[in-house]
Amino acid sequence: GAAPRLSVQAARLVELPCSSSDDDDSSLAGDMDLPLAEQDPAVWYPVPPKPGTLSQCVRYLAFLWNLLFLLLGLLALAVGMWGLLAKGSLWGAPLSSDPMLLFVLVGLGASTISLSGCLGALHSSPCLLRFFVGSVVAFAGLEVLGGLLLLVARHRLRDALRDTLLLCLLRYQEEPDLRFLVDEMQRSLRCCGLSSYRDWEINPYFNCSAVGVQACSVPASCCLDPWQNGTVANTQCAFGVLSLGDVAAGTVVHLGGCVAQLGAWFRGQAGGIAAGAAVLVLVEAVGVLMALKILRDIAPVGAQD
Repeated sequence: GAAPRLSVQAARLVELPCSSSDDDDSSLAGDMDLPLAEQDPAVWYPVPPKPGTLSQCVRYLAFLWNLLFLLLGLLALAVGMWGLLAKGSLWGAPLSSDPMLLFVLVGLGASTISLSGCLGALHSSPCLLRFFVGSVVAFAGLEVLGGLLLLVARHRLRDALRDTLLLCLLRYQEEPDLRFLVDEMQRSLRCCGLSSYRDWEINPYFNCSAVGVQACSVPASCCLDPWQNGTVANTQCAFGVLSLGDVAAGTVVHLGGCVAQLGAWFRGQAGGIAAGAAVLVLVEAVGVLMALKILRDIAPVGAQD
């Protein structure tokens, strides 16, 4: 009875596996051989560090910086579109020669680049920030190239400027923008025509063989005193000037041309132009440095995506 049952239980105990200290050591060693991802998931998937105060300040400053230029770009774009629509240049008029097209292109480019900088800084997007940095660097390269061309080809540019002014004289009545620019140039520089006031004879409306009240005349912006009674613009002050001699015409209009006056003005404003170019480069450099700072702060996180 009882004795056989005890012997059977003893035999079963003998057959059970025994755990030893060697087995415990081997199991611990096996656990140590596990990959890092199985030991501690936080090692493989680290929590991104919280941006510091400086990084946050740079991020929001970059956003506001680009927002300002975004608004300026949209303003230039709106002015250009308004000018094109007001003159009907979008509906059949020659668009390529319209000065308002420059406002449209500059406004579109500036707003696009600034928008990428705003969104890149706000959302910490590496793609948008890299696009912003690349665009600004490319624009700065074009500025440097343009400056070098101005220095190297300044004589050819002088001839090109003369041809442009000649075109402005020919299309003075046809293009309101050109008429405004020519009048402002002649009024501010106290000049008339390209080389002399008689250059206006090439204009079909001011030529002495033309039909109309403006025949043998020059624009009122050439007059020594374009005002009547000091308050009202006298649009007829230069009527019939081309039919007079130089001495008589000199008492009514400026005899000298605008090419020489414009060249002297550019030489006198060389320091201001250089300072403006330096400020523009500084503004672009500040924007690029802020974008690079944001990129450096988000680089560890972006590397894991």
